[in-house]
Amino acid sequence: MTKAAVQAKEGKPHYHGHRDRLREKFFTAGADAFQDYELLELLLFTAIPRRDVKPLAKELLAEFKDLWSLLNAPADRLLAFGLSEAVVASLLATGAVALRAHKTSIRQTTLLNSWQRIVDYCRAAMAHEGQEQFRLLFLDRKNQLLGDEVHQRGTIDHAAIYPREVVRRALEVGAGALVLVHNHPSGDPQPSREDITLTQAIVEACKPLGIVIHDHLIIGRQGVASFKNLGLL
Repeated sequence: MTKAAVQAKEGKPHYHGHRDRLREKFFTAGADAFQDYELLELLLFTAIPRRDVKPLAKELLAEFKDLWSLLNAPADRLLAFGLSEAVVASLLATGAVALRAHKTSIRQTTLLNSWQRIVDYCRAAMAHEGQEQFRLLFLDRKNQLLGDEVHQRGTIDHAAIYPREVVRRALEVGAGALVLVHNHPSGDPQPSREDITLTQAIVEACKPLGIVIHDHLIIGRQGVASFKNLGLL
């Protein structure tokens, strides 16, 4: 008699054994041995204790395309998919924890030694934003990352940025340098003429105070554009 048959005879749902096997696999083989939907199943086990969640995990990934998009999706979209508030909270909290851990890993490190991690963090934080977001990364005179913050949020294709406000905020934080970052919800990271003009205005506003603009990154689902690499800074 199979294990599933034994469980059925004992009145236990078939997915109980599946959950046990999946947890055992995680501890013995590690996350790299898992497909995305299996990792998602592990997350859903706690939030949905009495249901076979494998079909749901596959449906969610088909809808949201990948794990990171799912874990950073708008709450109203997840609720509209039919998920309970408990499930939505569990998924979004997992995404927030991952992003917070990523952010912590680049704090108080030099720009030179952690540039790729900084780019990866910006992509994780902004690539799936539905509205344009302008973020400032603050660095001290030794190019150590002091922190970052969202300076402005906007519409689907525009965020109002004023160079004097960027300068004011840099002075308040005590930053000697900045990395400018914003996203293109369209997905295409190539800078527009307005992006170039704004960047030049911020550089000129910062120059008299000795605040250096190291780069301006544009984040899109299709990649990252660097003003420095493009010869625009």
